[in-house]
Amino acid sequence: MAVQQPRRRRSLWWSIHSWAGLKLSIFLGFILLTGTLAVFAHEIDWLVTPAMRVQPRDAPPASWGRLAAAAARADPSGRLQTIYAPIDPWFAAEALMQHGKKAPRRVYIDPWAAEVTGQHGWANVHRFLRQVHRHLMLPTKIGIPIVCSLALLLLASLVSGIVTYKKWWRGFFRRPRGGDARRLTGDLHRLGGLWSLWFVALIAVTGLWYLVETLGGQAPVAKLPAVVAQAPPPVGAELDRLAAMARRARPALKIYEVRFTGENGVVFLGQDRAWLVRDRVNGVAIDPSTGRVTAVFDGRDLNLHQRIAEMADPLHFGTFGGLATKAIWFAFGAMLTAMAVTGVLIYSQRLAKEARGTLLKREAAWSGMGRWAYVAVALVLLALILTPGAIGGAG
Repeated sequence: MAVQQPRRRRSLWWSIHSWAGLKLSIFLGFILLTGTLAVFAHEIDWLVTPAMRVQPRDAPPASWGRLAAAAARADPSGRLQTIYAPIDPWFAAEALMQHGKKAPRRVYIDPWAAEVTGQHGWANVHRFLRQVHRHLMLPTKIGIPIVCSLALLLLASLVSGIVTYKKWWRGFFRRPRGGDARRLTGDLHRLGGLWSLWFVALIAVTGLWYLVETLGGQAPVAKLPAVVAQAPPPVGAELDRLAAMARRARPALKIYEVRFTGENGVVFLGQDRAWLVRDRVNGVAIDPSTGRVTAVFDGRDLNLHQRIAEMADPLHFGTFGGLATKAIWFAFGAMLTAMAVTGVLIYSQRLAKEARGTLLKREAAWSGMGRWAYVAVALVLLALILTPGAIGGAG
């Protein structure tokens, strides 16, 4: 009796693991794949968009004022909204130009010569991957809870996998056995699961946090003082003067983004001494009409709730350490995506064996998914159908 109890518990956990890995495997694999690619979304855009590529130089970069002036000249019918510093030395700087209710246009600028290298519409690989991964191109109040519910699935798979794998801590360096496809697939699945335990936990926890935010648990955001709107936004020497004021107010601030707002003036954002936070929590706001600093904000002043909110994105996508951490996140994301596939293969082989050859493996996998397969395929197709309107016309 004492022996049967643990067996029954393991059998229950195995059923949970199999259900979680099979029923929603198509949808889970799609979200894992798009999230993995989203880690390098900017780099993919760099590969397919020649205007984003520049030759690094051993010279001081152009000032924010020169970059803004170049963007304004290139698109005189638009209003300067934001300028982003290059992600890496081989990237162009990027300016977003507003056109009323239409989607913004992108203007790419050589960060040394302050010369425009080209323009591009709002839709790109980064927008597609971010929106399809985050909310399936659906309204965020609908799409985010659907996607983030997979965090519960990942947690269930994590716990059930550990419980059903006896003495799992011994398997980190166990070589996969060959000779049999089912055995090899199972060994690779378990090995990948062990090495990605930390990553599954991290993605699941941050996914749950996004779900909490959508359900009303957002951290409060500090409001900046209102100013008298100035049109057009300051460029050239005027913007350089404001940038110098921002540096005097926050000498340690590395400015990576400049926002030109109608309500709060010009806002310089970037990284300072607070670690693992988004750029938006470190910065200086200046009223361009008076030349007065209206706000100075520091990521170290965040409360616990706000700090968790600002840590979520850097941790979820691995952007906090540049190319090194992004490469690690991409590798483990690819491993999780592969595990979604191997999990289906393992279960389909088992079902096909139980059917004694009357079912092909693909038929066994599809029948094992049941109605969930149709739900998953419908969600993926719906996201793709909605894509042109969602990323082509939304700002």
